[in-house]
Amino acid sequence: QVQLVESGGGLVQPGGSLRLSCAASGRSASSFAMGWFRQAPGKEREYVAAISLSGSSTHYSEFVKGRFTISRDIAENTVYLEMNSLKPEDTAVYSCAAKIVELPYITVSGDYEYDFWGQGTQVTVSS
Repeated sequence: QVQLVESGGGLVQPGGSLRLSCAASGRSASSFAMGWFRQAPGKEREYVAAISLSGSSTHYSEFVKGRFTISRDIAENTVYLEMNSLKPEDTAVYSCAAKIVELPYITVSGDYEYDFWGQGTQVTVSS
């Protein structure tokens, strides 16, 4: 079992930046590919970004590409989501997820594929 705890959310003005963190505890996070998802009120959860076990491969949804950066610190069992040029439509609860993998370079974008989920952190983009 693994526990995921997100932090770093908050209120930011349009055009601003936030850095989300996802700390993993329990089973070593070095066994997992990781992803970020978000869910806005009244909408379905949607994929944001993913990173491979090794950290060498990343993948982004089209609506965040060029603005968001996913990274991981394997030694610290932490995954980050750097969000720049934020827009009001980025407002949502952001959750991280972990999937047990064997191959070090694959990324996973389907939410149904993930094994563990965090509780989420609220991001609000508003003036």
